[in-house]
Amino acid sequence: MGVLDDTLAEPVEAFVAALSPELVRIGESVGQTDLTKLQRDVELEAFNLAAAFIDADGLHTDEELLAFHSVFVTRFDSLVPVASPGELRRQGVVEGKRDWLRTPSELFGVLTADDKRGGSANAYRYYELAMAIAHAVCALDAHPSRAELEQVDAFRTRLLRAMELDGLGPRQPPDQSRAVGVGGPPRHRDEPKSEEPVTKPSRPLAEVMAELDALVGLKPVKTEIHLVADLLTVQKLRESRGLPVVATSLHLVFTGNPGTGKTTVARLLAEIYRSLGVSRLGHLVETDRAGLVAGYVGQTATKVAEVVDKALGGILLVDEAYALARGDDKDFGQEAIDTLVKRMEDHRDDLVLIVAGYPAEMETFIESNPGLRSRFPKTIHFPDYSTDELVAIFKSMCEKVAYRCTPKADKRLRELLDACPRDKGFGNARHARNLFEAAVARHAGRVVHIKDVTDAQLTDLEASDLGDAPLEATA
Repeated sequence: MGVLDDTLAEPVEAFVAALSPELVRIGESVGQTDLTKLQRDVELEAFNLAAAFIDADGLHTDEELLAFHSVFVTRFDSLVPVASPGELRRQGVVEGKRDWLRTPSELFGVLTADDKRGGSANAYRYYELAMAIAHAVCALDAHPSRAELEQVDAFRTRLLRAMELDGLGPRQPPDQSRAVGVGGPPRHRDEPKSEEPVTKPSRPLAEVMAELDALVGLKPVKTEIHLVADLLTVQKLRESRGLPVVATSLHLVFTGNPGTGKTTVARLLAEIYRSLGVSRLGHLVETDRAGLVAGYVGQTATKVAEVVDKALGGILLVDEAYALARGDDKDFGQEAIDTLVKRMEDHRDDLVLIVAGYPAEMETFIESNPGLRSRFPKTIHFPDYSTDELVAIFKSMCEKVAYRCTPKADKRLRELLDACPRDKGFGNARHARNLFEAAVARHAGRVVHIKDVTDAQLTDLEASDLGDAPLEATA
């Protein structure tokens, strides 16, 4: 076998070796005697998985078809011993197989049912092994297509969703309040926020991705982050095989209104990069114009260098980055941009930069330096939250500190959120936080005078606690 053949052969072998004995065990427990057929079922599952991912984008490249044939020709008589890519296309060996990914397979259902009966974890093991086959198929091409990566991510989502519905899989909900700024003092905007570099072991990629998926809303954002993670996984696999890798910039532009989770996603992305081995430390340093621009000649470059040094090995998030491109000739914002570009080049393998702000303003920022456009090839837009999503965020804050909304309070909350215009500057999750904090204050003022207060009175938020008018959506 060649390098490409081995790339696919190893995850296929692992899939068959790990799941065959489990399926045999399950078959024996229900009195099935044809154990050879059970082994064959697992091999056929691996065949269908590989074929479906090759067919995902409809391209069926020579590399994909030759590797597929080499891996499965000894397992299935339906494949002729010698065949060219053209012959394999004419035979249609993978044609139409992408439909196989639309729903979890029968074998996956058997493993899931066994997990529920006996407490095993074979459904999640299937998920890991199937994803390894998916990434191996993507690695057969120098640069996997977006359509192929999207099908991989859709398949991942279906399996995780199926396990979640059955109460299986590593799906612990995140602390949603971290996404909306509850529980800590406000950050002073005149100095950068910096977290200590991570020193503990990196979390498993699946755990970090599960936390991302559990965030309220942000569906298009999650899709883009999954695509980034899948592409990096494939590139690492190709690199480990000594195969050429297409250079990919890790720097990103985040656009959207305040309070849409940009900082939270940046923090998770830093962990994703560390889990994938493309980042040393996986920490996030957050700053803005005030943290980068000084008031005197020569000080801005030094200030930028200090902030960048703190972010080495992780991600530097520059919020409201467009503010650097504003000002007259005497303003030092442009010096900060130019210094950032130079530092990005000096530390191209040890620094990831994310710049964030409103969409139109960020376009102006990207045009402010000739070196920015090529360094930021991808923009991820963070949409405003819907009323249902903001209600979910509000209730997650309540649950964290043992409050709950009465039915009338729930109705009032929706009325307030619906009445708030979704224009530029809408606070999103920050607006939900403001509503929550104001409601808690009104609740305290109401119950403090109650004699022999009950637990229910201490925890129930009434409609009156939500106020009579929408709060201003502060950023």
